[in-house]
Amino acid sequence: MIIETYSYPRAAVIGNPSDGYFGKTIAFVFSNFLAKVQLWETPELEVKPEKLDGAWFNSIEELVKDVSFAGYYGGMRLLKATIKVFHDYCMSNGIPLDQRNFTIRYSSDIPLRLGLAGSSAIITACFKALTRFYQVDIQPQILANLILSVETRELGISAGLQDRVAQVYEHPIYMDFDKDHMDQYGYGIYKPIQEKCLPSFYIAYRRNLSEGTEVVHNNLRARFEIGDPSVLAAMKRWDQITSEFMQALVIGDFDTMHDLMNENFNLRRSIIPITSGNIEMVDLARSTGASAKFTGSGGAIIGTYRSEDMYSELKDIMDHHEIEVFKPNIVIHP
Repeated sequence: MIIETYSYPRAAVIGNPSDGYFGKTIAFVFSNFLAKVQLWETPELEVKPEKLDGAWFNSIEELVKDVSFAGYYGGMRLLKATIKVFHDYCMSNGIPLDQRNFTIRYSSDIPLRLGLAGSSAIITACFKALTRFYQVDIQPQILANLILSVETRELGISAGLQDRVAQVYEHPIYMDFDKDHMDQYGYGIYKPIQEKCLPSFYIAYRRNLSEGTEVVHNNLRARFEIGDPSVLAAMKRWDQITSEFMQALVIGDFDTMHDLMNENFNLRRSIIPITSGNIEMVDLARSTGASAKFTGSGGAIIGTYRSEDMYSELKDIMDHHEIEVFKPNIVIHP
């Protein structure tokens, strides 16, 4: 029997990138794209490569194009690191694993390196497959921590909990990473948000703006740890922005949500260098009256729009600049 599991890209609505710095965020996952993992029992344990894991190219130009699009690593390292973390968790918690072996492979159509959490989607789907295969139950808040540790501890990639929480819960969710709560329990305060409270969102992206999350977050982490006043002030304001956005959600205050999403990006721009292509994408969206901010670390944006006419205008102007736009199909897991 083949076990088949899925996980989805994440869109950060508000508060990012404060999730790695004891802040607050809101995010959801959407099913317009997905990462898939298949696992089945076999005599030996095999991790199968996907096309992005290949090392054969027809020319140096093809290699450069591949690296620019997908980075230097494919997904095999994600699967191998996930298997190791899963094994270590089970051993440290006295959970016996039988001696069966398996073959595992993945596929993903999530646009790469655009701040949509494509890597953690592969890891999440892999964890789902392993827990089903070995019949191991892991609480969602703990599972999110384990998924994060695959990237931060095993692979040395700077990241925060937000993506993994949203991908594990598969529901629009408010996250408070209060330091005292994190120190006491090891995870944040997570509260699902009713879909009916959400405004109308669009997502837009440019594939040629791909950039690994570590490019942004490694520098930001260093500045945070040395106490850079501008970074500390920004983290505090992102925390406040999320609280204000939650209040606006409750009462359906669209204008406040619109303004806070714009402020989220403006604040980011004030402390982190942003490429001209990303700035142009935000400016184009805002020229139609829509709000706009990054979904993650850059390359893709999310915003709100007031009407179908505004969305049509947004799509037209983005199409003219070869920017893809769509309405996210928000995942609501019961």
